Amino acid sequence: MNTQLTAVDPPQLPRSPAFAQGMIAAAGPTLYIGGQNGTDGAGTLLDGLGPQTEQAMRNLLAVLAEAGAGPENVAKLTIYLATGVDPGDAFAATRSVWGNHRTAVTVLSVTPARPGALVEIDAIAVLPETS
Repeated sequence: MNTQLTAVDPPQLPRSPAFAQGMIAAAGPTLYIGGQNGTDGAGTLLDGLGPQTEQAMRNLLAVLAEAGAGPENVAKLTIYLATGVDPGDAFAATRSVWGNHRTAVTVLSVTPARPGALVEIDAIAVLPETS
């Protein structure tokens, strides 16, 4: 099975270097990663949007690695930002850890369930073939 993801960017829609309008993923083992907050290994929530976003992305990468995958296997990210948070600031922090891996992305403004949380990120990834 081919686990290569293919971006879908119709020419009549804006093209972004950061995200794709859609992603084609072959059916197969799929990893659904629950919402990751900006908490460290002890469960402590970091201070500020940048540190929380970077840590949430590191947590997401840790789950991917544990499943034998990486950011190149992610078909969809959903980023939940606390109401009033500047998405541009969150984007910059995300890119510092995530790099230039384009995927489909949805960004929503919400009231966080965890007091003090400014960001939560979940993902859907297609797992690579194992030999």
